[in-house]
Amino acid sequence: MSPEQNRKLLLIIAIAVIALNLRPAISGVGPLIGEIRGDTGLSNTVLGLLTTLPVLAFGIFSVMTPLFTRRLGTEGTMTLALVLLLAGTLIRVIPSLIPLFLGTIILGVGIALGNVLLPGIVKKSFPRKFGLVTGIYSAALGVGAAVASAVSVPLSEGVGLGWRWALGAWAIVAFLALLIWLPQMKRNIPVTARRGLISSLNQLGRSKLAWGVAIFVGLQSLTFYTVIAWLPEILIDRGMSADRAGFMLAITQGTGVIGTLIIPAWAARRRRQRLPIGILVTLEIISIIGLMNPDLFLVGLWSALLGFCLGGSFGLALLFIGLRTRDSDSANELSGMSQSIGYTLAATGPALFGAINDITGGWTFPLFLFIVIALMKLATGWIAGRAEYV
Repeated sequence: MSPEQNRKLLLIIAIAVIALNLRPAISGVGPLIGEIRGDTGLSNTVLGLLTTLPVLAFGIFSVMTPLFTRRLGTEGTMTLALVLLLAGTLIRVIPSLIPLFLGTIILGVGIALGNVLLPGIVKKSFPRKFGLVTGIYSAALGVGAAVASAVSVPLSEGVGLGWRWALGAWAIVAFLALLIWLPQMKRNIPVTARRGLISSLNQLGRSKLAWGVAIFVGLQSLTFYTVIAWLPEILIDRGMSADRAGFMLAITQGTGVIGTLIIPAWAARRRRQRLPIGILVTLEIISIIGLMNPDLFLVGLWSALLGFCLGGSFGLALLFIGLRTRDSDSANELSGMSQSIGYTLAATGPALFGAINDITGGWTFPLFLFIVIALMKLATGWIAGRAEYV
């Protein structure tokens, strides 16, 4: 291979390893909720903040990412993101409630920066293979989430690490990502913006298409983060063991990987993406109705189907950022706006879901909320799926 081909292969590997790190700090919490509650005495509503706080950080800091790239460059900002992720993961190990939530906020800022930067990096380096590379790194996101869901309880109880180190062990993978990414700093230069942050936000704010993408990102993320926070607890309440409940969440994340590999690659070849949206929403509603059944029969099928739909929707959300923009600068701007608005919306999900359960004492009403969100996702996805540019 030529030096340029080698460079791009190494960049794809770096992108994939970074993506592998952007979900475990959150998805690893769900299977451990019962253990954390027993150790800390926190309510379900407060425990929901362990998922809500990072997502809220996504919403606040996503739109600020251009301020970092103009000073530090894209590669430099990604380095900062990985350092924050590593630091936040380690801080959560300290045996106190303040470090638990402080570390969660810090790693949330790091993940927010990484979330925004990846679509722009892919758009700039792989403009003709955006759908393929998007599928690769969104699949890596799903793999990281699935593995974290599957190993959290075994690491905590089986290996005896306890829930803090079961979450903190992911610092090893974050450090590896930082080492793999550092060679990219050779190409780092500060980003020269064609227009100011306020100007770009004003322009995007007048675009119905941009709002469609942003709200679709938010609704997809709201469902995803609520599922990874509460699905194990739902199943445990119905009599399933913690190990098996964590495995069900891992199945959800695993089939999500399949969705993120298949759906973006297929949808990218279409002029409009409305058919994929319609299929995914229909299957998602079927899976939620299945999960409403208190009987555990076929729960594996419903979990797998839900995961496929969430993974496919996530892949589409990332794909929209690239397909609806003409260049990497515009992709970064739309990525920042859509993830800021989207994740701020998504941040309400886990705590709201836990609060509805605390009020009603059951899971039927919280699960029905997912059906309403799926229908809203169809409406916004119909707008985002237009063959237009923002």
